[in-house]
Amino acid sequence: MVLLCGVALACAAMAESYSIPADKVNEQKVFWGNPAKFEKPASVDYKVVVMATDEYKSIKQNKIEAGSAKYWILISQASEKAVKAVAAVGKESQYDLIVAKGYLESVGLTVQPTDVTNAVLERLQKGKTN
Repeated sequence: MVLLCGVALACAAMAESYSIPADKVNEQKVFWGNPAKFEKPASVDYKVVVMATDEYKSIKQNKIEAGSAKYWILISQASEKAVKAVAAVGKESQYDLIVAKGYLESVGLTVQPTDVTNAVLERLQKGKTN
């Protein structure tokens, strides 16, 4: 009985839950999961992912003017692809929250999220964002 209690306490200590206070949640920086309760967070450099999309590369290669209709269409498509790639990594990984790099620190949490930017870039390259 005592051994079981000790094991239960050890498991509880290892699986610490975190939360972002409701008044500090920025939905544009939370890409996957529930910010109200999570145990294994990850972060992604969203700008790097967007810049790796074909749509963003097209903006640069074709020197499309920022603010033009074509620019906004392509940047919207690039963002959508980036978010889908992050969500795909979230669905297939053990991470229960994926946020923008630096976001958890900015809201005062001391938990160190794992950087999944490379996994998201790989997903983007494979085109498996569904």
